[in-house]
Amino acid sequence: MKTDILTIHPDFPEKEKIAHCAKIIRQGGLVIFPTETVYGIAADAGNPKAMDRLRRIKKRHPDKPFSLLVSQKEGLLRFSPCRSPKVFKLIDRYWPGPLTVILPGQEDGQTVGVRMPNHPVALCLVSACECNLAAPSANLEGRPAPRTCEEALKDMDGLVDVALDAGPATIGTASSIVDFTREEPCIIREGTLTQDQVDETVRKRIVLIVCTGNSCRSVMAEYLLRDKLKGRQDIEVVSAGISVFITAPASDGALRILKQRGIDARRHRSQPVTRILVAKADMILTMTQRHYQAILQFAPEAGPRMYLLKKFLDKAVDLSENPDIADPMGQPDQQYEACAQVIDRALDKVVEML
Repeated sequence: MKTDILTIHPDFPEKEKIAHCAKIIRQGGLVIFPTETVYGIAADAGNPKAMDRLRRIKKRHPDKPFSLLVSQKEGLLRFSPCRSPKVFKLIDRYWPGPLTVILPGQEDGQTVGVRMPNHPVALCLVSACECNLAAPSANLEGRPAPRTCEEALKDMDGLVDVALDAGPATIGTASSIVDFTREEPCIIREGTLTQDQVDETVRKRIVLIVCTGNSCRSVMAEYLLRDKLKGRQDIEVVSAGISVFITAPASDGALRILKQRGIDARRHRSQPVTRILVAKADMILTMTQRHYQAILQFAPEAGPRMYLLKKFLDKAVDLSENPDIADPMGQPDQQYEACAQVIDRALDKVVEML
């Protein structure tokens, strides 16, 4: 029996076609689908019969695992206990895209490969399946990976249930594979990503500064620290808020105080604290104990990398009663200036650590 072929729009995939294929996968079927690199075969990784069938048609050795796909960066957290900032720096820069990361698995001695493809059809299919999706390339082991649906069906016609045809893959070569189970991340299959790009990304240190709305305190701290670190290409400074729901510019007070110091922050836009931002940061500076505890609640592993910014003030300052930096929002410029002075003094000590 020949494989059923469905033509699907590469940029705006039809929902009914995605839903049809997702149902087939949940029922143990196999579906050829496009990514930006090559065409792959999707199967429910939690279904033993589907995985046995996938191995048979791929002619793959039982000891060689299949990579898994995610539709969001945070999906990586489901598959590995690894919380190294290096991993999250790399995926935050190159996902979605032609990058597969190899990480320690949930069980001792196991490893897992994970990728977030940069193709609307692939992302919609992963999301719609609501299961862990194994997705090797749609070719027999040892043969070239297919760039088109037609090439995939040369090996797979009649062996899989459905093929989604969205035209040629834009890249046409398999993803780069970076192994994070070694002492240093290492490319074990080079695609469009090189070892130099990996090294540059994972070696850059990231400082995350957190307040509530990411419009006053953390903005002043971010731009003041950037100013102090001028010329330091090895450090990136970002800020975010624990209660950001819409994107907004910095407050007028923060903009005025920074402008008085020759710093232009008009391009700033607030962003929420996310698991990825926290996971990739080498140092996290919070304005208050509440911010500190809020991050600990969803990312307890970040504790060793977190600090209350006010604790970097001179030892002569007594923090026993109030270790928080007060929010100047809605206050006169004098309050903003006082807040900026506290932040500025604390950041001098931070720079010494960096």
